[in-house]
Amino acid sequence: MSKQLRIDFVSDVSCPWCAIGLKSLEQALLKVGDEVRVDLHFQPFELNPDMGPDGQDIVEHVTQKYGATAEQQAATRETIRERGAAVGFTFDMERRGRIYNTFDAHRLLAWAEDEGKQRQLKTALLEAYFTRCEDPSNHEVLLRTAESVGLDRERAAIILGSNEYAEDVRTREQFFQRAGVKSVPAIIINQRHLISGGQPPEVFERALREIPGLEPEANPT
Repeated sequence: MSKQLRIDFVSDVSCPWCAIGLKSLEQALLKVGDEVRVDLHFQPFELNPDMGPDGQDIVEHVTQKYGATAEQQAATRETIRERGAAVGFTFDMERRGRIYNTFDAHRLLAWAEDEGKQRQLKTALLEAYFTRCEDPSNHEVLLRTAESVGLDRERAAIILGSNEYAEDVRTREQFFQRAGVKSVPAIIINQRHLISGGQPPEVFERALREIPGLEPEANPT
């Protein structure tokens, strides 16, 4: 009999380790098969909530934020590219030149959860930014990406042109920040077991097998 786990995947669409972590989790889910049923929720986290509408050169940004040299950044990009390739995700590290605000992307992800398309949209947004090097703050990019996974383009445009889901995103962000999430990805299983970072698939597989399933009466709705 399958056990059920709830997974809250706290992440940002501009976080490369989040893409790696998600692909690793998906590989682990394939390995455990019918042993585990997962109720997966993507929760918002903005790496750069104050980023302006034009974004920022990524080398300049990483230098200012982390103090990394150009050589260190080049080594990190190669590590990310290799780790992505190992789990089936393509990073075009040389063409991705800027980092952007992601708040509107999170608003669409909140809506996509209501529509049963959140996982598909999350994957598509990660690919739009890291593989095709598109701007995830650009509304045309967001609309095209939403439409590509079967979401209604006109409804998405209405959301982007309003403040819909803004309060929901802010509330969720604050909840997980108060819970101690300071970096992403943060993968929380059954609201108590934390896996941090873009771990390899075997780490997720072990957790999925070892963590007890939810009791029926405790299963989140």
